[in-house]
Amino acid sequence: MVDPSSAPGVRILRVPDGSDGRVDRYVADATGLSRSYVQKLISDGRLTAHGEALRANTVVGAGTELRLDVPPPAALEMLPAPEIALSVVYEDDDILIIDKPAGLVVHPSPGHSDDTLVNALLAHGGGAAWGGIAGVQRPGIVHRLDRDTSGLIIVARRDSAQASVMAQLKARRVKKTYLALVQGNVSAAVGRIEAPIGRDPKHRTKMAVVHDGRPSVTGYRVRERFTDWTLLELDLVTGRTHQIRVHLEAIGHPIAGDPVYGTGTSRRGPEGLGRLFLHAWRLELTSPSDGHLIRATAPLPPELETVLDGLRAVVR
Repeated sequence: MVDPSSAPGVRILRVPDGSDGRVDRYVADATGLSRSYVQKLISDGRLTAHGEALRANTVVGAGTELRLDVPPPAALEMLPAPEIALSVVYEDDDILIIDKPAGLVVHPSPGHSDDTLVNALLAHGGGAAWGGIAGVQRPGIVHRLDRDTSGLIIVARRDSAQASVMAQLKARRVKKTYLALVQGNVSAAVGRIEAPIGRDPKHRTKMAVVHDGRPSVTGYRVRERFTDWTLLELDLVTGRTHQIRVHLEAIGHPIAGDPVYGTGTSRRGPEGLGRLFLHAWRLELTSPSDGHLIRATAPLPPELETVLDGLRAVVR
């Protein structure tokens, strides 16, 4: 699969009338390449005008002729893992939406070099399934899910698709809805949590609500009530690290089965729960190519439905 925006070769760009700004911004807008990749090409001397290499912050005026040399995407030095099964909920030439199981790490990291979602994706459709992402032939992970969280995650096939989805995320046009079982009775049927999140000053491996944190917003609706527990639908308005887990703990309703932000009863969860009860249930975004609305849902995994069935039996 070749992405026209990142196809290798030399292309000539002529700055149109009305344009007068930084060259990295103009080239990114004109080609569909991500700005970070354009900046890398510029730092490698691959963008010139009148035979001279330009800098990323060079201001270009109308009529300037630019020469951009895009190299072939480099092979990714990472092993595919065909033994890791993938549940593909949606797929087109731009993106995949995967229903990730709990326990699967998204990115390779120390201790997880060949058993991650990226390794599994490399085996999906063979090497030709992936175009260039920032100059490397690889899947583009657009956003993250914690290892212990299940559900939907967007993967870009090529640079232009990744740039489009990331722009939608930045503009808060991607709607992400989660399901979570929390401890206690959430009194309000509908609510909104607005509390800044940053690194926990006492525990640097955790996040917390802190006065100088980044603005963070989570909306919620009660979906079902049980004795001592509440099932919520949660809208992730912003996307901070561990946002839902931190916000719910901060209002006194930690997520069931959370080993990091829960304590005692909440950490153990209801009978039969063996994992964090947090699931990325629904996604809505706009197609990078033609603008149509993409909707995807992933039902609760059987191990979480079984827990709810047990709670319903107690209510009855």
